[in-house]
Amino acid sequence: MHTDVQNFAVANLLRRPATVEVGGFVVGIDPTTTSPYVNYATPLPGTEPTDRDVSALIGAFRERGLKPRLEFAPDTAPAVEPALRRAGFATEAVHEYMVCTPATLAVPTGSIEVVAPDADEDYTAIDAALSEAFGGEFPASPEGAARLRRTQESGGAVRFVRAADGGCAGAAVCSAPAHGTAELAGVGTRSAYRGLGIAAAVTAALADTAFAGGASSVWLEYSGDGSRRVYERVGFQPRGTRLYLTLEG
Repeated sequence: MHTDVQNFAVANLLRRPATVEVGGFVVGIDPTTTSPYVNYATPLPGTEPTDRDVSALIGAFRERGLKPRLEFAPDTAPAVEPALRRAGFATEAVHEYMVCTPATLAVPTGSIEVVAPDADEDYTAIDAALSEAFGGEFPASPEGAARLRRTQESGGAVRFVRAADGGCAGAAVCSAPAHGTAELAGVGTRSAYRGLGIAAAVTAALADTAFAGGASSVWLEYSGDGSRRVYERVGFQPRGTRLYLTLEG
């Protein structure tokens, strides 16, 4: 499963509007933003980069005005982390990831209705709700709403729970599958709607959608014990870690 997750990461970056392949790395680029959370790199499984390869990778970021940043499962390419650290990369985060399969999925019972967006207003509301849910770390924007639409229209899925005012109470996103797995991300609930089971409902709905679309597993990362318990309830189990490295300056 480690290699599936890393192979997925490579395939997913290759879907970006622009990509650069250099020294055993793939850099995924979205020209509509300079956000390091959108524009980042990942190594091919088994890559053993030289210092020259890492220098070329840094150059690919710098010449585009982007911060050098990587996300990857270190067990799949053990030589990558030491090479990056020699070049000055530092740890941004280490996240454990969890995996769900059709055999472990447990769809919550209850009256929460999870729906797919079908209008521009829905994508705008979802983008705004997720921005609020994550404390404004990812500001709402027309480009953000457009990325959500592209995900939905290119084989992935966006699901949300409609708020009483017609907007979005909470939502999440799942990529199109690659190498038999799909990534579920951006699970967020607006503060006024927390504690109602929305996160569990959208997570389970998206996993079910991915399985119906041919994925044999779905994986996600969690940010704390509270979210981990939510994901465990719907059938996700810890499987490994992913490392985030950045180069400042």
